[in-house]
Amino acid sequence: MKKKISVACVLLACLFTVSQAQTTAEQSTSAPADPDNLAKEYFSQIMGVAASATTNTKLYQFIYEWIGTPYRLGGQTKKGIDCSKFAYELYDKVFNTTLGHNSRNIYTQVNPIRKEDLRPGDLVFFKIRSRNITHVGVYIGDDKFAHASSSRGVMISNLNEAYWKRYYYNGGRMRMAENNMPEENSLQPAMN
Repeated sequence: MKKKISVACVLLACLFTVSQAQTTAEQSTSAPADPDNLAKEYFSQIMGVAASATTNTKLYQFIYEWIGTPYRLGGQTKKGIDCSKFAYELYDKVFNTTLGHNSRNIYTQVNPIRKEDLRPGDLVFFKIRSRNITHVGVYIGDDKFAHASSSRGVMISNLNEAYWKRYYYNGGRMRMAENNMPEENSLQPAMN
């Protein structure tokens, strides 16, 4: 009789343990993952920036959708686009802000900022073999920027690559965006 009671107790203990394990497993699988964190991780890996830099998933989603679009001077669609129109479209769709129609005009709409003060969404300007600004891109974090390259279309490049380092002119933040920032983030004058 003692043997039967012992076996029954062991079986009940096993049944209880299995039941608890199933309940715990069901709870962990029924809790949905945070879609924003999943998107941040995804864009972080694809674009080569730290997950902490990918705070604006709408920005990264827009860039992701345009990567690989061919370059076309004066173009403004996914069939072909140039650098200033890419920045224009990005600001229109992501920030609901209208930019100028060429890189020099866009530069007149920003407050210049130092390279080390760049934040995702800021603009980066280049003077490529010219005294004037000839190229614009959108900073995405970790020294990377998205732009429409004349040779490879919409892509992500690194500001520390020799070519971009050589022609980098300045960063810029839209005046409207800067006015909405707390005082502690006020910017220093640009240093070229």
